[in-house]
Amino acid sequence: MSEATREPASPTGFTFGPSALVTPANAVTVARLLAAPVYVLMLVAWGASWINVIVGFLLAASDGLDGYIARRHGTTRSGAFLDPLADKACVLAAMITLCVEGHLPWLPVILIAIREVGMQLYRSWVGRRGVSIPARKSAKIKTLVQDLAIGTVIIPPLAHQHTLQVAAIWFACALTLYTGAEYLLDGRRVLRRSATT
Repeated sequence: MSEATREPASPTGFTFGPSALVTPANAVTVARLLAAPVYVLMLVAWGASWINVIVGFLLAASDGLDGYIARRHGTTRSGAFLDPLADKACVLAAMITLCVEGHLPWLPVILIAIREVGMQLYRSWVGRRGVSIPARKSAKIKTLVQDLAIGTVIIPPLAHQHTLQVAAIWFACALTLYTGAEYLLDGRRVLRRSATT
């Protein structure tokens, strides 16, 4: 999914306040988290297959569902943490599985994983200081490119196009690192601004 997080909003006019834990949006997010290991088993069992393409597409499409529900019923701090975590769990679980299966090279996937985990920790760190880093459109593009890189392996007609797969994962890696640098600079600016006000 995207880098966009569901930032806590005022409880006024919403069903759930920022501190709520059990919400419909969080239920969707937890379902996505639980789906990650199931999808790994499907990738191992069926590899490049249309069923894996369909399930992968549904997982990617569900990315915006929890955010949509949250905006209607009220965003929460737990959702702001869990939503990007679910995004990263689904994508990284698939990528690592494809590396283990020998379809993708390890180095770009390791770099993507370091960036994604590092950014999650960074967001938590600045969040504890009351700072919110606005989501960028480039992060949504990054997530799409990551999904497409996975697609080059699991879409049957592309399953043997190894050169395409390597090029796609390295492009996804470069874009992932670039957007990570953008967020670090954004966070730095916001922290400086909050320190001077």
